[in-house]
Amino acid sequence: MRRTAPIIILTLICALLISMALAVALGPSGISFGSLFTSDNAWMILWEIRVPRVIAAALVGCGLAVAGTAMQALFRNPMADPYIIGTSSGGALGATLAIVFFAGTGRTVLAFAGAMIATFTVYFIARRGGKIPVETLLLSGVALATLLSALLSFLMYTAGRSLHQIMFWLMGGFWNIAWNDVVVAIPILIGGAGIYLFARDLNILALNEEDATHLGVNVERTKQILLALSAFVTGIAVAVAGSIGFIGLITPHVMRLIVGPDHRFLFPAAALAGAILLVWADALTRTFTSDMPVGILTACFGAPFFIYLLRSRMKA
Repeated sequence: MRRTAPIIILTLICALLISMALAVALGPSGISFGSLFTSDNAWMILWEIRVPRVIAAALVGCGLAVAGTAMQALFRNPMADPYIIGTSSGGALGATLAIVFFAGTGRTVLAFAGAMIATFTVYFIARRGGKIPVETLLLSGVALATLLSALLSFLMYTAGRSLHQIMFWLMGGFWNIAWNDVVVAIPILIGGAGIYLFARDLNILALNEEDATHLGVNVERTKQILLALSAFVTGIAVAVAGSIGFIGLITPHVMRLIVGPDHRFLFPAAALAGAILLVWADALTRTFTSDMPVGILTACFGAPFFIYLLRSRMKA
């Protein structure tokens, strides 16, 4: 633990609150403070559109960052991320099934189920002798994501009138967010809190599994619970905002450099940083790019970061 970690977390909390306030104020149609008292339209835009959208972006960013932190710790692998290892793709497939066959009803449940199945499939494929080599993990994730992509393409081919909705939703964004979507996203906080309860166990697992067992950690049970919680959080995030990549890859790395590897501080720091990152990404796309899907922006700076990590690992 670094002595400055609590101060950094408090700073991130303040930064998140300021970011959310600014994101609410920003937009293609400017809203002045005075117009809130003189224009019904200004109040409606603020309260019914921007506020829930900013809150949802913060919750989704928080969830993806926490899930990515947990997966990197579990697999002891810096390349692990809900998007890369196929968890997001599984959630996207489940949610798409709900859109095509049930008009969106049960989207959260099916997204969670898809994310859960995809996560545990990659886990069991990549696991060899109690270890998960980075190459096997990446190849397993790519193979599963390719299969899920093919199934998604088939659903889109047969979707008919739902095709346009699926296309935009898969790009990842917060166009049609309303207060009921915020309610759906709130369980992300519950899942994140459940993951945080295992911070001490993850600190011990960072040594090795044998030492963790001697110190009283039920390794396999811990892995299964954390994978389920990570899939739960990712599934809800995907159901709310579509497939948004690389938030769970970037923020844990940056925060680990700043606050250190202690998961008691890394989890809240990564959650706050992920929320800030996605709030600003959504605000920028909404303000300057005619509401371009935010998933495009996160992929633009996330993919080069992933390549950098891969190259650094190869040199090491």
